[in-house]
Amino acid sequence: MIDTQGSEQAIRVAIIIPTYDHARFLGDALASVAAQTRPADEVIVVDDGSHDDPGAVVAGFPGVRLVRIDNSGLGAARNVGMNLASAGYALFLDADDVLAPAAIEASLRCMAAHPGAGFVYGAHRRVDARLVPTSGPHLNAASPDTYRDFLRGNPVGMHATVLYDRAKLALCGGFDPGLKRCEDYDAYLRMARRFPVASHGGLVADYRWHDANMSADPDDMLAWALKVHARYRPASSDIEDMRAWQQGHRGWLGFYANAAWQVRSRSQRAKKWKQRIKALRIAPRATPAAIARRTLRKLLPPGAVHRLRRLAGLTDAPAPGRVNLGDLARINPISASFGFDRGTPIDRCYIEAFLVRHAGDIRGRALEIGDASYCTRFGTEVTRQDILHVSADNPDATIVGDLSQPGLLPADAFDCMVLTQTLQFIYDMAGAVAEVHRALRPGGVLLATVPGITPIDRGIWGESCYWSLTGQSARRLFGEAFGAENVEVEVHGNAYAATCFLQGLALEEVNRDWLGQSDPAFPVIVTVRACRR
Repeated sequence: MIDTQGSEQAIRVAIIIPTYDHARFLGDALASVAAQTRPADEVIVVDDGSHDDPGAVVAGFPGVRLVRIDNSGLGAARNVGMNLASAGYALFLDADDVLAPAAIEASLRCMAAHPGAGFVYGAHRRVDARLVPTSGPHLNAASPDTYRDFLRGNPVGMHATVLYDRAKLALCGGFDPGLKRCEDYDAYLRMARRFPVASHGGLVADYRWHDANMSADPDDMLAWALKVHARYRPASSDIEDMRAWQQGHRGWLGFYANAAWQVRSRSQRAKKWKQRIKALRIAPRATPAAIARRTLRKLLPPGAVHRLRRLAGLTDAPAPGRVNLGDLARINPISASFGFDRGTPIDRCYIEAFLVRHAGDIRGRALEIGDASYCTRFGTEVTRQDILHVSADNPDATIVGDLSQPGLLPADAFDCMVLTQTLQFIYDMAGAVAEVHRALRPGGVLLATVPGITPIDRGIWGESCYWSLTGQSARRLFGEAFGAENVEVEVHGNAYAATCFLQGLALEEVNRDWLGQSDPAFPVIVTVRACRR
């Protein structure tokens, strides 16, 4: 079995591209693989009995392996590629889609941050036949209860955004060749029932929409989605699972009934009524609802449509103009000191949970900024403690100066550095990160946290607060010094957490369960674990 924790095989990535009569698109797919910031270790094209000539396209891309099989369907073709690959991770790219340049890099970072995951997935966007974007990035982020997420629907949305642990996928049976459609959804459900699943906000793939898309036939897609979904109907005694499954059943009916009533291209107009009649037969209750929704959107003002959606339980947001700001209807925040005067600042829950997870790294000769409180609380086997401070007035400081100052820290000296909420005060942040890398011993670890969405200190520290980071900027900053493969970045926070933190509410007075649901669009805290190889 493949070791996903440390072997060379485990950190290799295979890109597997099944193709059936899509040679006209295949060159774009292969070009996107060749343009990866972190190259693929294997690229396998599986020709599923095509009538065109994918071999002529593959010949233009050295190192790509072409395998020809009799036409057996998408699931079987993917299994062939999976079994031929030797890499520990596998990404399945359809021949008519393309990868974003950092697809492999972003997916590997997410996998490293979630050891034990069966698969991880990122964002995708829709593009037209010429690869012109028609939407922004789309992501339904994974929750802590991913299996029920998949019972409710398919949060992945596009298969090419998924990076699988290949051994775990094989252990779960790979893809069911008996499924003509939705074989990826079936694999998600089997794996999510057995292994953790994680997501990240990086753009992984572009989903090309054209006249020959398999998903362009809503009634056929609905029939297969319901067939797969029915396989996972829980026992009636499993109340929460059953509730999620029933929600998913209604969701699939409504989604494809609505899709059947949309006309996306001229070539579909000729068969639109045949398609709609099929949808009415398959989803007799959902189809009239879809027609009513589309009609009401045209006839009613936006506020009325919103109220109807809320009554139907489709949104919990108040109607436009009906938001009740309550205690938040104020210019000045509730607390002007990050919530210290009310209790524990909200960002501390993310910082301290991060240090708890990586307490085993705080060992040997350790360095912390300002004092040694976190190393003392979370360190396991610290043998020597250094404290860096910018001012010599700190009596506990063993090293005095600016972290970005060349040569301030001894080279190859530290087993661990703990830099919490520090780097934003250093103007030459890139220089400081480079110095940290130089000062760590080979195998040494940096544990850093940086603010994202944050108030600025009103006192002396506000005068030297220069930066806030996103997950993307942190990955690039630390990746340039340590190498992207040696950096794990996580983004913590959501709209609720950011609102509460900006207002200065304390941890003791908010809903902690809501704080734990991460939304990469609202980065309150960004955590970084970087290892010097």
